[in-house]
Amino acid sequence: MKVILTADIKGVGKKDEVINVSDGYARNYLFPKKLAVEATEGNLRVLQEKKAKEAEKKREELLAAQELSKKLSQLTVEVAVKVGDNGKIFGSVTSKDIADALKKQHNIEIDKKKIELPEAIKIAGVYTVDVKVYPEVVAKLKVSILQK
Repeated sequence: MKVILTADIKGVGKKDEVINVSDGYARNYLFPKKLAVEATEGNLRVLQEKKAKEAEKKREELLAAQELSKKLSQLTVEVAVKVGDNGKIFGSVTSKDIADALKKQHNIEIDKKKIELPEAIKIAGVYTVDVKVYPEVVAKLKVSILQK
């Protein structure tokens, strides 16, 4: 019997997957526990519409992420910190500091985990950091470390 899974089932399949199972397994386990529905023409059509909507939503999110990436690539974020006499910073500039400065200066909120620093910034200057806006979209953001 062909069924459409409504939840992930270990060893059987993932949600929204159409699979073949025995009649007894479907009627005695999957249907009563609402883990699957029968793969009728109507249910398959609903599944296709749902997948089409999800694909459209992902495409819109990708376009929005690319737009944000272009915007971030043109910006420069300034972070003011205390600097010693040889240009070294007291402490270091972290991704949280950069995210807070981006929010304050340009009103763009980015999660600090999406800002990738190869290592903590410990010397004043201008740096380019990667910002993962979306799984396939990475923006280059200029960060200027200034002396207070």
